[in-house]
Amino acid sequence: MTEIILPLEQSDLSFTASGGSSVRRSVLPSGVRILSEQVPASQSVSVSFSVAVGSRDETNNHFGSTHFLEHLLFKGTKKRTAMDIAVAFDSVGGSSNASTGKEHTSYYAKVSHRALPIAVEVIADMLTSSLLDETEFENERPVILEELAMNDDDPQDVVHEAFSTAVLGDHPLGRPIGGTIETISAVSRDAVWEHYQKNYRPQDLVVAAAGNVDHQELIQLVEKGLSEAGWDLGLAAKPVPRRLLHPAKINRGTKLAVIHRPISQVNILVGSEGLFVDDPRRYAMGVLNTVLGGGMSSRLFQEIRERRGLAYSVYSFNQGYSDASTFGLYAGCAPAKAEEVTALMIQELEKIAETGITVGELSLAKGNISGSLALKFESNQARMSRLASAEIVAGEFIDLDDTVARFDSVELSEVQQLAQDLLSKNRSIVAVGDVTETMFDKFVN
Repeated sequence: MTEIILPLEQSDLSFTASGGSSVRRSVLPSGVRILSEQVPASQSVSVSFSVAVGSRDETNNHFGSTHFLEHLLFKGTKKRTAMDIAVAFDSVGGSSNASTGKEHTSYYAKVSHRALPIAVEVIADMLTSSLLDETEFENERPVILEELAMNDDDPQDVVHEAFSTAVLGDHPLGRPIGGTIETISAVSRDAVWEHYQKNYRPQDLVVAAAGNVDHQELIQLVEKGLSEAGWDLGLAAKPVPRRLLHPAKINRGTKLAVIHRPISQVNILVGSEGLFVDDPRRYAMGVLNTVLGGGMSSRLFQEIRERRGLAYSVYSFNQGYSDASTFGLYAGCAPAKAEEVTALMIQELEKIAETGITVGELSLAKGNISGSLALKFESNQARMSRLASAEIVAGEFIDLDDTVARFDSVELSEVQQLAQDLLSKNRSIVAVGDVTETMFDKFVN
């Protein structure tokens, strides 16, 4: 099969995916979009309620609102306390959680297929009827501040956040997802309430489920849950437009940023803009990352860890969004080895740009990718996330077999050209640890 386009205006769509699973999509008159993948023989269901709003969408007085709101929706509704919400999932042996991203927010659960009605009812209630109680709001503020403090104690979190800002500059995607101590301390309950009312509407909502799920039953459960919680699904609305998938003009934030910490290891990120989420070269990027820094057989791992023993953790990555992205090389090493490790990471990318990768490396990478994708989609939660992402981000569903075929079609020259393109971009270096700026001066451009 080829990729399936998901037009916003098409009300019903169904097709068979790899492995015989049945995928269906419906758009309710209210604008709510519902997608399901029925997986034969599965005994569980993963379900998510998502809205396409993230930290990048926050305005001046709303910085931190998206993350704050994620916490607050678990704190109680008109008919459920926070304890009631927790008990609802614990009583059926299920799990629930939420995630705030830079471009969307999701509330999800994994339960036995018999408990799907409970999961849908509770999440629908949370999403539509949160009280955002003033007392709970102020009680949760220090909890979020503690979460930020915990992240600030993790140098890997710190270096990744600082790297996004260094590469993406003043673009909204360069801001931290969770906000900062200053923004969380300053944001008001009224600002979070305004953010909630503006972005949590039927036309914003995407419901995705995968596992032992019947599509028509899921529609009925969603309609019942949302209606009983107070949403008027009788009001006709079109789903909100998707983001424009087109690279933005980025002004680099900084060439070099060193965050001084008296710790035994320095965390280093070297990189630049990468490939945005819909870039046709993303399959070549998958191969490049696998060869360069994707596992124990990768060049970075073999050269820096195995041959020289300079680092425990070393890898490469591309983080793509709708209109911007970051590509990075990461290593954690002793401060005294920072210059050597930085030079080696850059050299390995330069080698691929100069001479490409071998036929053996290309074959190994393709086998690695196809195998890991097959294992990934053994999980209903991964299938659920794929459905939500297809609907919210790209507007197309690409089947596992077609995804593997696209990776299989990548040629040696495409990988080499991509490495050359990445090296031509403005480079940023961020380090967290007991090091000085002068140790990295020679590597900036």
